[in-house]
Amino acid sequence: MFLGLLSVVGPARVAIEFLRQCRHRDRGQRNALVGGAKQHIELQSGVDDGLCVATAQHRHRAAAAKKTRVKKIRADPTRFKGELPEPQRAHFHRQVEKFFLVSFHNLPLHTGHQAAMIHAPIFRRTVLASRFRVISINVNGIRAAARKGFFDWMAAKKPDVVCVQEIRAQIQQLDDPVFSPAGYHCEYLDADKKGYSGVAIYSRRKPDRIIRGLGWAEFDHEARYLEAQFGKLSVVSLYLPSGSSSEERQAKKFRFLDLLMPHLRKLRRKRREYILCGDWNIAHREIDLKNWKANQKNSGFLPEERAWMDQLFAEGYVDAFREINSEAEQYTWWSNRGRAWDNNVGWRIDYQVVTPGLKGKVRAAEIFRARRFSDHAPLTLDYEL
Repeated sequence: MFLGLLSVVGPARVAIEFLRQCRHRDRGQRNALVGGAKQHIELQSGVDDGLCVATAQHRHRAAAAKKTRVKKIRADPTRFKGELPEPQRAHFHRQVEKFFLVSFHNLPLHTGHQAAMIHAPIFRRTVLASRFRVISINVNGIRAAARKGFFDWMAAKKPDVVCVQEIRAQIQQLDDPVFSPAGYHCEYLDADKKGYSGVAIYSRRKPDRIIRGLGWAEFDHEARYLEAQFGKLSVVSLYLPSGSSSEERQAKKFRFLDLLMPHLRKLRRKRREYILCGDWNIAHREIDLKNWKANQKNSGFLPEERAWMDQLFAEGYVDAFREINSEAEQYTWWSNRGRAWDNNVGWRIDYQVVTPGLKGKVRAAEIFRARRFSDHAPLTLDYEL
């Protein structure tokens, strides 16, 4: 009886015929990305909103697809013949259809079939898989970003977690409701020095645990590490020091890196998965900045810094953005000097770095440039968890 609801769409894969098209509400934003289709990252369709009931036109197309390319499973096997009269069977099918439509209305749609059906190996775990959207951005002042409309944009993107760096404000300065966005739990970690550094995490689900700082006396007062734990997953908002202002600051940056690598190795030994979001202040490869030849002796692209990133990924960590995008000119930061933003003369120094267990889980990525909230652009990744 159940097989009457299903049709084969691939090896060991079935489709629920009555689940159809999802709405795509971000199309206008995709087209606004700078540089044209070849120079931006576009969110994949089917990873944004919930399911909706098909229109008659969609049902007609689905039926045509079944005739031409889908082999229908026999709906009335011999051993079931005659168990239910036709009216009762029709009523039963309607009840099952209603159950699935209600139960799975808010689950994301995994595209790939003409009729945009949900795919699952014998109706197993793919139906239960869910989009997990994470945004990371260095706001270079949370109050300035708020005035530029950051929180309105954030609400429209419907992220599960947002990691913010360089809030440059004390917690008592963030009592305006705008800094406690509706529907999110907010965690702020401010630096001792006013108007300096600081990180934050906004999450739809209340974290099971929050870790503030790393126990490093030299750096914890600068508020550079905030970790939120959700079950077996941790999301970290991380802000590495910049060394561009002086040799002293560069030396301090190297000390931070020397402490961070053992900590990251320790995380790898835990039975958890990690998404480490933030401004790492290092462009890893030549593809990650516009004028790489002229910057080989500058902080952020020094050989020692790039070697440290090599070691990070050799340890098993994964540059999640590069999992699905290997194109050049994908930058997240632009100098305020000259016309760097207008000419896209930038650096990719903002990352979402994940543990090996999340390798292959990225489904969509976007560097958003249609509006400017900071000298950095928001980096949005959708994971299938």
